[in-house]
Amino acid sequence: MVTYSTLSTQAGPFLAMTGLTLAEFRELLPAFEAAYERAYPADRTADGRARQRWPGAGRPSVLARAEDKVLFVLVYLKTYPLQVVLGQLFGISTSQANYWLHHLLPVLRAALDELGVAPERDGARLARRPAGAGGPGVVIIDGTERRRQRPKDAGRQARHYSGKKKAHTDKNVVLTRAADDRVLFLSGTYAGATNDKRSADEEHLRYPPGTTLYKDAGFQGYEPAVQQTCQAKKKPRGRELTGAEKRANRRLAKLRVRVEHAIAGVKRSRIVKDVFRNKTPELSDESMEAACGLHNLRVKHRRRRRKS
Repeated sequence: MVTYSTLSTQAGPFLAMTGLTLAEFRELLPAFEAAYERAYPADRTADGRARQRWPGAGRPSVLARAEDKVLFVLVYLKTYPLQVVLGQLFGISTSQANYWLHHLLPVLRAALDELGVAPERDGARLARRPAGAGGPGVVIIDGTERRRQRPKDAGRQARHYSGKKKAHTDKNVVLTRAADDRVLFLSGTYAGATNDKRSADEEHLRYPPGTTLYKDAGFQGYEPAVQQTCQAKKKPRGRELTGAEKRANRRLAKLRVRVEHAIAGVKRSRIVKDVFRNKTPELSDESMEAACGLHNLRVKHRRRRRKS
């Protein structure tokens, strides 16, 4: 059976199963404990009523300790096993595994928000966040698609089918900071047939003053109120790009690849990399938010290590 006390003595397997180092896990733990206490006070029942009896009666839970609760939800996000497999790993039934996942994932998202690493979800509030350390910065916008199981309903099949990926997908728009690959903003989750520009328009993004925005061809015509937008020049029909235009495109590509690095960091959590198979409608969006927050937590620690 997997427990924090046994797994924490093995740095390699711990990182492989949770996506975090021990130092990152220990930073997350106090915020998770505080968020759990706010969400589920000890003097209240599960449905929020005042408790009549002292808590703790009955058989003790396998996930009684906060460390094991965090480990449980991180292992699920990182490795994305079947819930029956997750239950076997932690010594609980499949129904209990399902209960704890829905019980703990909102707490994890709240803890990441308390640490200041959760991405912004409200486009109108983005302008209140600094675009970069020390002033206006360079940010990159891009869309990312995640495969999902083929819906049974014909209408949902059509909405989720992505002609680009030739599969049924969920789609998000992300805004990252070029200086450190941090995800600043995560849009809502859209069906795969929705194009990137439409998704960005619907989010009503407001950028900090002095922002330089880099974008690709998927955002052709997207011109928000920023200091400057930069996009690679497309080859005109019937003629070639000039040498200067090709060099400019290469410079843009070298910077725009930072957003691909950030998305790859987010997709270290296999729940947003593998084919999504959960049936709960909002879980696709919630898991993507948690994956972005965990990526930002790793970025935060990476910058600390570089400075030290």
